[in-house]
Amino acid sequence: MSTRKNAAYNIAYRVFSVLLPLVTMPYLTRVCGQDGVGLYSYAWTISEFFCLAAMLGLNDYGVRAIAQVRDDRQKLDRTFSAIWQMQLLTAGAALLAWFGYVFLFAGDEKYIALHLTMMSVSCLCSFDWVLMGLDQFKPVALRNTFVKLAAAACVFIFVKSKADLWVYALVWSLATLLGNLSCVTAMRGRVKYTPVPVRESLKHLGPCAVLFISVLAVSIYRKMDKVMVTLISGEAQNGLYEAAEKVIYCLSGFISAIGTVMLPKVTHMREKGETEKIARHIDRSMDLVICMVSAMAFGIAAVADRLAPLYFGEDFRASGLLMALLGFTLIMIGFANVIRTQVVLPSKRDHIFVRSVCCGAAVNLTANLCLIPRMGAMGAVIGTLLAEMTVPVVQFILLRKELPYGKYMRHVLAYAVIGGIMLLCVRGIGMLLPAENWLNLGIQMVSGAAVYGILCLIYWKLAKKGVFWKN
Repeated sequence: MSTRKNAAYNIAYRVFSVLLPLVTMPYLTRVCGQDGVGLYSYAWTISEFFCLAAMLGLNDYGVRAIAQVRDDRQKLDRTFSAIWQMQLLTAGAALLAWFGYVFLFAGDEKYIALHLTMMSVSCLCSFDWVLMGLDQFKPVALRNTFVKLAAAACVFIFVKSKADLWVYALVWSLATLLGNLSCVTAMRGRVKYTPVPVRESLKHLGPCAVLFISVLAVSIYRKMDKVMVTLISGEAQNGLYEAAEKVIYCLSGFISAIGTVMLPKVTHMREKGETEKIARHIDRSMDLVICMVSAMAFGIAAVADRLAPLYFGEDFRASGLLMALLGFTLIMIGFANVIRTQVVLPSKRDHIFVRSVCCGAAVNLTANLCLIPRMGAMGAVIGTLLAEMTVPVVQFILLRKELPYGKYMRHVLAYAVIGGIMLLCVRGIGMLLPAENWLNLGIQMVSGAAVYGILCLIYWKLAKKGVFWKN
């Protein structure tokens, strides 16, 4: 399947993974309030940590391992079998640990956490890494989209008050499990399980664990924030942070989609020695990603103050400022993602990825401890900004002699200028349309998109750039 089609399907898959919870979020904020949203966010975040431990670094390692052997059916079957046996061991241990947490250590979130158990169970049969390594994104996208649409419908039907938070948890937890199970049928004829010695499975544990260090580090500044805000500043502050972060997380799905498509593709090209083609792909990806994330970041900054109260309710007005600042992390995430998925991981230099995200985690943890006690959710936002900035900076220090960073930074500067002009135009239109309603917000957003699009076309013409989607 072509890169364009894979990207389209994977964008649909990644965005739907977070888009439907985002669609249900305004309903949840009005039904359950800040405290309810904060309590659910806390329980879900704890559950995600156990799922990360269950999967180790398989979402990156598994994709790369499968992509390297996909042209040899015998090696493919053996590699899949060995890695899945390892996955069963780690996911099984994580599931037992999850039950220990729920029954021995959980507090107010215990009842919600119990109904999130299917999240940990789903890790036993998560095969996204296999299909993506085989460049088969369509089955993942279509099956998960259907399951999550059904889950969203259940939320609106069955969740009626804060007392129904456990239903919300069960619905999304069960949707994750069913989505994973639905992908099993897509593997028929493409890969086959054949028992292999345990020691062959365990040989994947070391390199997978190395990538898990980076996964854990990323989780510290993308998930631990919610835990720290809840413990230090309370569930209400975490509710505000959760609302703001949910929008940014949805938008970052576009970035992850492109990176996930390019990782197996570039890995396969590297195996074939296509160095010049890889360099061309990296430059195009960087240009596309920075163009996209700059539009998102400056666009969110322009309308967040109106979007938050309209979308989440008046009680969540303070989320607007949090959202506006968090939006700029998208630029840093996008930049770092291209380097990670198209340079670092395909060349098996996992230590560069680990160092960069560990530095980011250290910066975030330090900032959170200093700022959250005094600033609440805003302290977590600042800590996240500093952490996301640290990751590409460390990557630059380690790779500055190998990559044309000057060219990449010109992409950033050009689209930042275009984004800044768009922001000023949208804010100006907002002053002419002071009433806070969906019509005026829609006018601002459409106008901003038009300004950004026209300025990009002018820039591409002046810079004599080709179009992204041409081969």
